[in-house]
Amino acid sequence: MRVVAKFGGTSLGSGDRINRAADSIAAAVAEGHEIAVVASAMGNTTDDLLEEIQFDAADPDRAEIVSMGERTSVRMLKAALSARGVEAIFLEPGSDRWPVFTDELGEVDAERTKEAAADLAADLDNVVPVITGFLAEGAEGGVTTLGRGGSDTTAVMLGNYMSADEVVIVTDVEGVMTGDPHVVEGARNVAEISVDELRNLSFRGAEVVAPSALSYKSDRLDVRVVHYQHGDLLGGGTNVVGEFESLIDMREEPLACLTVAGRAMRNRPGILSELSSALGDSDINVDAVASGMDSITFYVDETVAERAENILHQEVIDEGTLSSVTVDDDVAVIRVMGGELPNQPGIISGLVNPLAEAHINIHDLITSATSVALFVAWDDRERTLEIIQDHLS
Repeated sequence: MRVVAKFGGTSLGSGDRINRAADSIAAAVAEGHEIAVVASAMGNTTDDLLEEIQFDAADPDRAEIVSMGERTSVRMLKAALSARGVEAIFLEPGSDRWPVFTDELGEVDAERTKEAAADLAADLDNVVPVITGFLAEGAEGGVTTLGRGGSDTTAVMLGNYMSADEVVIVTDVEGVMTGDPHVVEGARNVAEISVDELRNLSFRGAEVVAPSALSYKSDRLDVRVVHYQHGDLLGGGTNVVGEFESLIDMREEPLACLTVAGRAMRNRPGILSELSSALGDSDINVDAVASGMDSITFYVDETVAERAENILHQEVIDEGTLSSVTVDDDVAVIRVMGGELPNQPGIISGLVNPLAEAHINIHDLITSATSVALFVAWDDRERTLEIIQDHLS
């Protein structure tokens, strides 16, 4: 099996942890597996280096300075592997076999990187490359960086381009947890999670796998997250399954928009839960929810709009902080989904502006980490879909 193993800063934060990492790599090699290693800077080295730059450093100088953390890690880990009789080399930008490149704009040069990664993969049965994460070689030489979480990006990207069977992210948590174990009691490991679920969690604060890395995950490439104390690269942790699929979807049936207003509702804990529960208790599915300073809007199937209005109206009567409920029928929703959306600056304006030029009024717009939902009048749905498809094609 061909594996790309990425060791985060915590998992390389001391000599003991470097030994543990080297033991797990050596054990996998002894079992006949092909291993490539991506190493982050030890501990908090990168942050410490950044804090010490108390002057106006040019970008190339800054990149060279912060690269020292990763450069040290790969040398330490390579030496630990050599001490165990494992044939290993360390690679950093400028090395003859370096595999990660950026173009003139600082973006990953996919073709050049694919070619270099394939060449490196062809020799994995003879040597273990220990590669600096986070770093790349620029179009004119020199060091560039891949941004926050760049070591994760290096690992999953190389796993993809090296035709690996699996990428193992070795970190300081036992895979993906049901909650932050430092905050909530009883947090447990999730055995499996979809790439879409993890991408949404990552963009909302979960520090497990960098969102930028997950866009390189294909359906055939397994990604697994394990704790550094586990000591086994080939089992345990959380499996990340699936791949991002860009999709433009239009709901086939019209929605109704029910808005509950109340000036004091923003200071009323539990009001959203109570309104949602009232609809749920009557088996009314809520397609989407939007909230404002003084209102909450529910989108439901138009066929149940009258029943939903009566339910919410009763809540208005019973709850002194609410003023009124109103309904707007014949609403269409078009959803744009895709793992690359968060990496596209201006994606919202790129969708909204063409609709404005076509004199299509947007009833509502709801975003998440990897999707955008546009609500328009039912009669405008086909034209809206056509415009969005043209823009994203």
